[in-house]
Amino acid sequence: MGFIQGSKSLAVSLVKNIVGSSDKLLGNKRVSLLSRFCGTFAGKMEKVYFRNASDSKELDIVFRFVNANLKIDREFNFRRQMNEPIDAILARIQSNIQSRLAKSCKKLKTKPPAEINVKLLNDNYDGKLSELTFGDLLTQDVSNVKLQVLDTVYDLVFNPPWISALKLPSCILAGFVTYPTNVQIQFGDRQFSKAVWSKAKKPTDMDWEECGEGFQYLVAPENVGYHLKLVVTPGNAQGMAGPVLEKISNSAVQESPGSCPFQDRHRHTPHSLSAPNEMRVVSYNLLADLYASSDYAGSTLFSYCPAKYLQIDYRKPLFINEIIGYNADILCLQEVDQRIFDFDLKEILAQPPYDYHGLMAPKGKCAEGVAIFYRNSRFDLLDSQVLHLGSNIPVLPVFESLWNKIKVYAQLAERICDRSTTLQTCLLRIKDTDNYVLVANTHLYFHPDADHIRLLQMGFSMLFIEHSISKALKDFNISSPKNIGLVFCGDFNSVPECGIYKLMTEQLADRTLEDWRSNSEQAVSNVELSQPFKMGSAYGAPEYTHYTTLFSGCLDYVFYQNDRFELLKVVPLPTEEELKANAAIPSPVFPSDHVALVADLKFL
Repeated sequence: MGFIQGSKSLAVSLVKNIVGSSDKLLGNKRVSLLSRFCGTFAGKMEKVYFRNASDSKELDIVFRFVNANLKIDREFNFRRQMNEPIDAILARIQSNIQSRLAKSCKKLKTKPPAEINVKLLNDNYDGKLSELTFGDLLTQDVSNVKLQVLDTVYDLVFNPPWISALKLPSCILAGFVTYPTNVQIQFGDRQFSKAVWSKAKKPTDMDWEECGEGFQYLVAPENVGYHLKLVVTPGNAQGMAGPVLEKISNSAVQESPGSCPFQDRHRHTPHSLSAPNEMRVVSYNLLADLYASSDYAGSTLFSYCPAKYLQIDYRKPLFINEIIGYNADILCLQEVDQRIFDFDLKEILAQPPYDYHGLMAPKGKCAEGVAIFYRNSRFDLLDSQVLHLGSNIPVLPVFESLWNKIKVYAQLAERICDRSTTLQTCLLRIKDTDNYVLVANTHLYFHPDADHIRLLQMGFSMLFIEHSISKALKDFNISSPKNIGLVFCGDFNSVPECGIYKLMTEQLADRTLEDWRSNSEQAVSNVELSQPFKMGSAYGAPEYTHYTTLFSGCLDYVFYQNDRFELLKVVPLPTEEELKANAAIPSPVFPSDHVALVADLKFL
């Protein structure tokens, strides 16, 4: 743990001293803690920081000891227990300082001081501090408590703003926004904290050149080959600054992969929409790392794609920069890894200037799912629902009529109820208007013989949506059904020739469809589906939204209620030449095996 006040350089000798002492202070366990808090100081530090989280019995103590006469300038870090006697901890501090001074003096061939005086000063306790633990002391007012080390006196600061976790990405690409992940600030808040980026050729260089500010940094092309360092000073609303965290990237900035087709698509979305009743909607299957990193993916599904371009740390900066460049109001994402949602998507999308609110819906017990993000400046969230279709099909009253028709097909009933398919909905009120949007997002079951399963999943989904809209009209006193519009996005794993497209655009999937017989052992007869909403497909039925060497076709849609919304425009899809430039996608310039759909809608 280190505390920095406006540092632009990193003293190599200091880093070596800090890391070198870590094993002696706390053993090997301490190395990771120290590596998160190392740095240099401008001026003499005269504060000792104590931290104890409410759910922990551990006490972190950090201070910097500087003595010109003894030629020492060193940061000391201790992790002790709250119930240890103060005298025992002070003795430990004294022992470590004495040991360090003995080594320094031996190198300098000077005599160390005969006595190292380490004590707490506080007139209020009249010499009774030796009877207390730090747990006792820190429940009191410590504003007058001082720590004295030789002739240096430190103010005691308890639980200042403190960064308990922060990580830099392993892959940083020139021309793309980079950011820290898993930022955890205790006793403070990001909005009151300061982040500064700098660069150097080597992590051990003494001189670092400042190159950016803020938690997000657009990496310049001239940074290729440089390591980046992020220095974060945590703060709180009261103006208190805490110990600085410093992180250096493990690898140097890499060259841009070149022109990415999504960058050309960004020319169509240079700005956010501003009219109150206009909204930009994105639907995008990100290709979950859960699948891209599997042996099967490397050997079969995406055998044409070099392994390094399948790695999530390479793909993340591409799809995140792609997403933010669309300047969307609503994002419907599929195949979202839970950790990518928590530490990457929320990390960047929830912060200014984007200011999205995100909701994740895991797919059953799977580590991936679907997610909706909406821009806080445009919408108020009234309600959100997560429906795991499989387990709910036999039990929800709204499904009863359709369930009764299919439950007689034992194999079919078992198969559809065993699926982890998730439907996610959000009811949003468009700010400064009397209009509402029900946003639905899903990723339907994939299997070559499962057209009937997908069609039924869609039928159940539309029953749930119809029920949700009827309920919303009553629950939120919405004056007219015309004030709610439906937008349904997703990876439906269904080509336009199949029943889902007919159900959505023609409102009927009749009993003669081939979908019902996609599996001969589970064939369905005398069942047809209908839904009450007049829907259109923003892109119609394009040739490709998914492109691999094993399969290419249209699987993704932005369905919108066309008697509630006018379609203003869609962003053109990549050409087939672009999709197959590296055999197929994913590739160095396409982070997923799907392409994003981007549609501008206007509430009528």
